[in-house]
Amino acid sequence: MQCPKCHANMRTYDRMGVHIDQCDGCRGVFLDYGELEAITRLETQMAAPPPPPPAAYPPPGYAQPAPAWGAPQVHYGHHGHRRKHGGLAGLFYSS
Repeated sequence: MQCPKCHANMRTYDRMGVHIDQCDGCRGVFLDYGELEAITRLETQMAAPPPPPPAAYPPPGYAQPAPAWGAPQVHYGHHGHRRKHGGLAGLFYSS
């Protein structure tokens, strides 16, 4: 068989049941009717499945962690003033 472009000899290769014709001169690749679809079908079968979608943040059912023991607790006392309970000052001052 001769190349339709440069008229050099062509070789036929069998790749997984698909016949591919390649020119020895210009190295062009020629496919017969239906061979491109066959290659596409093989590529789809051999491709790895897509990775799973990333997890939503925060994940469903996620609860905020409780504050660590010993962390100061902030309470709002009389008239909306902010007051911290804890430490030595909490022992001497009370409302």
